Amino acid sequence: MTGVTAGRRLLTRVALRNYKSIAACDVSPANRCFLVGPNGSGKSNFLDAICFVRDALRHSIDHALRNRGGIGDVRRRSGGHPTHFGIRVGIDLEDLHGHYAFTVGARSPGGYEVQREECLVVPRDGGDADHYRVEKGEVRKSTLPIGPVAAPDRLVLVSVSGHTPFRRVHDALSTLGFYSLNPRQIRQPQPPDPGKLLAQDGSNLASVLSNLSARSPHTQRRIDDYLSRIVPGITGVARRMAGPREFLEFRQEVRGARHPWKFEANNMSDGALRALGILAAVFQGAGRGRAMPGLVGIEEPELALHPAAAGILIDSLREAAEHTQILVTSHSPDLLDDEEIAADSILAVRADHGESRIGPLDEAGRTALGQRQLTAGALLRMDRLKPDPALSRHKPSQIRLFGSGP
Repeated sequence: MTGVTAGRRLLTRVALRNYKSIAACDVSPANRCFLVGPNGSGKSNFLDAICFVRDALRHSIDHALRNRGGIGDVRRRSGGHPTHFGIRVGIDLEDLHGHYAFTVGARSPGGYEVQREECLVVPRDGGDADHYRVEKGEVRKSTLPIGPVAAPDRLVLVSVSGHTPFRRVHDALSTLGFYSLNPRQIRQPQPPDPGKLLAQDGSNLASVLSNLSARSPHTQRRIDDYLSRIVPGITGVARRMAGPREFLEFRQEVRGARHPWKFEANNMSDGALRALGILAAVFQGAGRGRAMPGLVGIEEPELALHPAAAGILIDSLREAAEHTQILVTSHSPDLLDDEEIAADSILAVRADHGESRIGPLDEAGRTALGQRQLTAGALLRMDRLKPDPALSRHKPSQIRLFGSGP
């Protein structure tokens, strides 16, 4: 399976309707995208909507809902009492593009159903497109003989992933990476695993680094280089075994010592372990011949890091975005103090009477960044990173989730 080519966005569009605090949203994330806004504005809910797609395909829609408290906690709460939520993602792979969308509605008492689902896959070589549309468990249209695979509480894309065109979409979306790294878990010795994908909390970090070191030594050296700049004195990190468990072993230069000292992760700070986890998350797809995951989402990567390390972290995200789309939530001016962060890389997030507004920067912010008058960090300090009202004040009825075109 081939995947995302260098610098290409996996998700070209994200459209949401009635998802948690987000009544309506329709945006095109950049390959390196920063979601910027105050605490509680809805940045995490945007990432969680994309993660919901991943969880529903990797496990089940029931699993994805239960992990979020049920459909009552996922659908938006408002005076209008919406009974459903919907998600659409535009997909861009090496040799095809298309979209995947579904809506989920509440049923009494406390149940749910997939009201509508569709997938469109268009080859770049001019071949025929493949698509299907399902409504409340019934296949309404399909270019492939997918058979009676629909059920009102299941996503059909899982069932039809045996067909090559749809498998490509399923595999790309079910391997998205979202990370809330836990230094406590990273410190603990863990049973080894294949290390193909980093766990959400970073608990299998030793396995991932071992896999990456064997597959792409150059990428491992890049991680070591960035880590040494963030944590001066550290020269590298590797996996070590202790019986049936594995752990991280760091090397550090010590004045007067002929060889670097070696010590385990329990001697490292939370900030250093989070930094290593972030580096592994964004570089884990390098050297595969295909990017996996094709998108990585990270919540507030600046947490527990010294402000001086923010610029180094930005450098690593810029390099990693050559092969993986990266979505980052932040409200850190230090992280955004980089002249190369363009207006198109920012999605501004604001809360308006409990409702999240998400969109590209308004004209004033775009002008300031475009003319390099100020950095995004400086604008954030002045509270001037705001979404364009014309592009962020959609109503749910205005968001088109199904059909071709915008």
